[in-house]
Amino acid sequence: MKWLPVFWVVLITVALCASGCTGTSGQTVVVGGKTFNEQYILAEMIALLLEEEGYAAEVKANLNDATLFEGIKKGQVDVYVEYTGTAYSQLLKLPPMTVWDPDEVYLKVEEGLAGEAITVLYGVGFRDDYTIAVPEAWAAELNVTAISDLAPHAAAMDLGTDYVFPDREDGLPQLGRVYNFSFGRVRQMSPTLMYEVIKSGEVDAITPYTTDTRVDLYNLRILDDDRSAFPPYHAIVVANEKIAGDQKAVEALSVLSERIDSGTMRSLNYQFDVEKKEARDIARGYLVSEGLIAG
Repeated sequence: MKWLPVFWVVLITVALCASGCTGTSGQTVVVGGKTFNEQYILAEMIALLLEEEGYAAEVKANLNDATLFEGIKKGQVDVYVEYTGTAYSQLLKLPPMTVWDPDEVYLKVEEGLAGEAITVLYGVGFRDDYTIAVPEAWAAELNVTAISDLAPHAAAMDLGTDYVFPDREDGLPQLGRVYNFSFGRVRQMSPTLMYEVIKSGEVDAITPYTTDTRVDLYNLRILDDDRSAFPPYHAIVVANEKIAGDQKAVEALSVLSERIDSGTMRSLNYQFDVEKKEARDIARGYLVSEGLIAG
């Protein structure tokens, strides 16, 4: 057998590695995302971090909870950002706690997802809890500071909410059980539209997330969940076995571990909601500013 010159051996080796000798990095990693601001941004961050290490990444956004959960179990989605409260109640169908303990919720979610061959890689660092918000002027006039203060008013109030909150076991049903009242009418709509209808007075209260900067922009007051009706929603990165077993991919994504606090996430969401920047541009700007990817 005639040996090839060293120069050609090197070229052939490089070509072979580029086409797949790195395992998962030679395949397309599907990054899932839900239907709102920070989900678009975080999905793009994950994709950019993987691409920085030579992976091909495809973002599939605008997916609901059930689709993402089934997708990651079936290998149609490889990695995405979930929330502990959602995983606990909606995905794993665990019973509500009498008193919500964030650490216990996290552990039970980690254990439950492991039983589905899904790994919790890490927490992102912030919580994005459901809450109730009302116009600041109305709240100040009636001295409404907590959800329990709504009891005398709720029957005459219209609630604007997203498409899943009314049916979630940890959402509106839980609110009714804990506080023992219900709203006069519940109107389901996109999260963005909620703010417009409360601004116009078409609804009296809405159900935003705690990382949403539009609460301040629309002069709303977030009410204290004084009876702990809502579970904690720590943002967590979850992955299927393909990604969890790929050390290079895990290391690439680990730079986001406990890195983004609520204030930072609100500022990134502000760029999306108010400044109307593209999610990928926001994600890239943050990662470059933090020195996590090349400029």
